[in-house]
Amino acid sequence: MISNAARAAASRLFSPEFRSVFVKTLGLTLLALAALWFAIEGLFEWLAWPWIDAWLPGLPSWAGWLGVIVAGIGLALGLALLIAPVTAIIAGLFLDDVAEVVERTDYPNDPPGRAMPALRSMVLAIRFFGVVILGNIVALLLLLVPGINIAAFFIVNGYLLGREFFEFAAMRFRPEAEARALRKKHAVTVFLAGLVVAAFLAVPLLNLLTPLFAAAMMVHLHKAISAREAA
Repeated sequence: MISNAARAAASRLFSPEFRSVFVKTLGLTLLALAALWFAIEGLFEWLAWPWIDAWLPGLPSWAGWLGVIVAGIGLALGLALLIAPVTAIIAGLFLDDVAEVVERTDYPNDPPGRAMPALRSMVLAIRFFGVVILGNIVALLLLLVPGINIAAFFIVNGYLLGREFFEFAAMRFRPEAEARALRKKHAVTVFLAGLVVAAFLAVPLLNLLTPLFAAAMMVHLHKAISAREAA
């Protein structure tokens, strides 16, 4: 089910049917990441540079350039960790658009799902945004632990992204409590699907399309699980 859902989602990313939602999702993701870059940069200059000047006065001119390079690397790492939360909140805005395209093109004979109320969708997206930020802070701390390192990133994001994207897709057809119960019943499958999303997230540039890929994949996975439940 997972491989079929991933293939089906990937095959649709650049299709004409997805063009409108593709442009909106990619554009908003880029805008959000650019805004976060400037916010992190401003925060770094406000908090870090005065501290560095106070502790290391009289630095040579070349040290300033070295500091800029180190800061740039730090900013890039920070932005990489924020891609997952950005993905979460962008998906909350466009999940229904993605799901409608998938349902219309790949499941034309099935009853269409219902879009979540805009306010509830935004509340869930913001809640998920906060949870993913906390999860990635934990993952960042675990990067310092030998033997865990990068696996922490995949485990944390695999669980969180799998859980939330699947529930978002399921809630188009089920009440919130029922969608959560279905996810718990198929927790292993959903987690493994989340690992696929986390692997997609880890690929530079391609990860900008994570909201589109993850939303489409979980629509397919929910359809497959629902069909198995009904059999």
